Amino acid sequence: MTSIIRMTRTGGPEVMELVEVELGAPGVGEVCVENRACGLNYIDVYFRTGLYPQPLPGGLGLEGAGVVLAVGPGVDHIAVGDRVAYAGRPNGAYAQQRIMPADALVRLPDAIGFDTAAAVMLQGLTVQYLFRRTCRLQAGDTILFHAAAGGVGLLACQWARALGVTMIGTVGSAEKAALALHNGCTHVINYNEENFTARVKEITQGRGVSVVYDSIGKDTFFGSLDCLAPLGTMVSFGNASGPVPDFNLSELASRGSLFITRPSLMSYTAKRADLESMSAELFMMLESGQLTVNIHQRYALADVAQAHRDLEARNTTGSSILLPFAS
Repeated sequence: MTSIIRMTRTGGPEVMELVEVELGAPGVGEVCVENRACGLNYIDVYFRTGLYPQPLPGGLGLEGAGVVLAVGPGVDHIAVGDRVAYAGRPNGAYAQQRIMPADALVRLPDAIGFDTAAAVMLQGLTVQYLFRRTCRLQAGDTILFHAAAGGVGLLACQWARALGVTMIGTVGSAEKAALALHNGCTHVINYNEENFTARVKEITQGRGVSVVYDSIGKDTFFGSLDCLAPLGTMVSFGNASGPVPDFNLSELASRGSLFITRPSLMSYTAKRADLESMSAELFMMLESGQLTVNIHQRYALADVAQAHRDLEARNTTGSSILLPFAS
């Protein structure tokens, strides 16, 4: 028997239940992984509330790291005893052990710990595709990145610094501003004290930025469009404040023929070769010291409801993880 978090309905943090289950043996193309650490991400809230639908009953969590306990028929790239990490569907990472598709796993270098891997896979791969594929940033580019002191944001600060990119970040407090600056953000805007659109125009001397990365959604969407230079790109990759409102495409034309995209990690890692190359670049950035993972919150699996409350209240900074075997 092993402990997992299961949902039978959508709703608040109380819908997540800690239950004991018998997993059985992995099937064709599957492996059994013992999670040593699991990632906590805002996308988990979307699944819990039903904003992103999934079959129920079901699990939660898209990210983890651990050791392979068993492999099913047809698995040849992963072996029992391998240290592995993963990010992406299917849900179910909130668990001591789980059976999952082997194709979702990548081998974890010995130099990278389980806690670090669980905290960085989803968020780090997100920054990788945002900066290296959705819009391939170059030294000298200027960008706006919302939620710069969150888990994705702090990695973005460091990655931008490594690329020579000028990053303007938004945060909600002086403490978060200091954290973002420490991690390499060039300019920080406290949106509770300043109008971020006006401040971006001031910083860029009226030119605007080439790319906006917006995971906030409803509250920042139109202000973000107003921060873009003509022919700039709006990358909407989250909805922390709610879904983006409906808008007319003429909004893009009137602001200078803007581009807009709504990417997802699942699309960028759908091909095994892409998952491996993206992970390899992420691991290289970690091993070289250009990226450091800031794990500021650790929770026992049984305390997952409090973890979600903290996420939704924006009481967290950096990355958060669940420890499946913590008491």
